[in-house]
Amino acid sequence: MKHIAHFFLFVALQILLMDSLVLYSTGFCFIYVAFLLFLPLGISRVWLLVLGFIVGFTVDIFYDTMGIHAAASVLLAFLRPLVLNLLTPRDGYDSGDAVNIHTMGWRWFLAYTFTLVIVHHTAVFFLETISFQTALYTMVKILLSTLFTALVMVILQLLFFSSKRERMDYR
Repeated sequence: MKHIAHFFLFVALQILLMDSLVLYSTGFCFIYVAFLLFLPLGISRVWLLVLGFIVGFTVDIFYDTMGIHAAASVLLAFLRPLVLNLLTPRDGYDSGDAVNIHTMGWRWFLAYTFTLVIVHHTAVFFLETISFQTALYTMVKILLSTLFTALVMVILQLLFFSSKRERMDYR
């Protein structure tokens, strides 16, 4: 139930607030990706891909972007397990652990967030332009948007996510 609430909250924030909150016409905050990033670590890959498509397609419907966000979200969902494997702590993960800055630590959380957000934003902006003629401007948009989105995610984690170890049993 908590994850369903997160879905509606992040999509609503994206559509109602973040759509009009743009830094210098180049920095966009795609907060809806937090739904995918904050899911439990033990979620199955198939569910992750399905949820990636659903959240991206939902944003596409409201932004009228013809599948750009769905494609970028599915890419993020596909790469998330690979990034988690690269960032596995020495003791490993518990299958019920959720992504939490308090539990995983600052370095882990920032590496995880920046890696996946930059991949997502690169896909969104290059699919949007489908041209390398404006590559420098697109790279600036990717960088500013990644910083903006990651900063908002850190703030969300610090304000709304518990410092207690979150565990979910999926049986």
